[in-house]
Amino acid sequence: MGEEDRNNSSKRLLVVGLIWLVATVLAVIAVAAIQWHPFAASREAEITDDAFDLLLLFAAPVFTFVLVVGGYTLVRDRDRGTGADGAPIRTNRLFIGTWVVITTALSVLIVITPGFTGLDELRAEPEPDLIIDVRAERWNWAYTYAESGVETQGTLMLPIDRRILFRISSTDVIHSFWIPAFRIKKDAVPGQITTTMVTAEVLGSFDNQDEMRVQCAELCGVGHARMFTGVTVVEQAEFDAWLAAAGG
Repeated sequence: MGEEDRNNSSKRLLVVGLIWLVATVLAVIAVAAIQWHPFAASREAEITDDAFDLLLLFAAPVFTFVLVVGGYTLVRDRDRGTGADGAPIRTNRLFIGTWVVITTALSVLIVITPGFTGLDELRAEPEPDLIIDVRAERWNWAYTYAESGVETQGTLMLPIDRRILFRISSTDVIHSFWIPAFRIKKDAVPGQITTTMVTAEVLGSFDNQDEMRVQCAELCGVGHARMFTGVTVVEQAEFDAWLAAAGG
């Protein structure tokens, strides 16, 4: 490569680098400014949303780099006279090595955080304050409060700020226990018991709010779309009174 070719290559790298830097800054600003998440109502939702935001920040420079390099190459290196591809670009081992090292380091970082650290947060406080057995059947949800034996079907009643363990089963086909505002989703499998835990943090009755209801997220037949129940979150004293009244 001659001196002129090296100078041209350096100029192009500088141009691409500056465009990438500007694009990355704009992407990071967009990630920080835009509200990506729906309504959140649990401790688990906060952890999940924070992990999603962090992954978006990690992805922004990689996404803009691929976009800028691809776009610049498409515009700069095509044959303007014929519209055909330009001359082939030979392998740059330094570039490839740098790319592999950076992306590998980024992948390892993502595995550590939010990977392992996020899982540790979600699994913290493993001892539940309340156990609820969830039974799925076409096309209905039934809830049994394990300690009292009270069973309900119309609404899932929960106390606020209590660690709740759901033990989920199915009587027929595979269903999926999903409360969007809690960011929890767990399959209900015939012949098995699956579990998930949640801590509700928002008071209220949410019968008409799509994000705050139990829904089936697994296509289970013609009544699938109707397989949902409302969620109500109350103070502990109100929950205890409701449970005592429901138990007769």
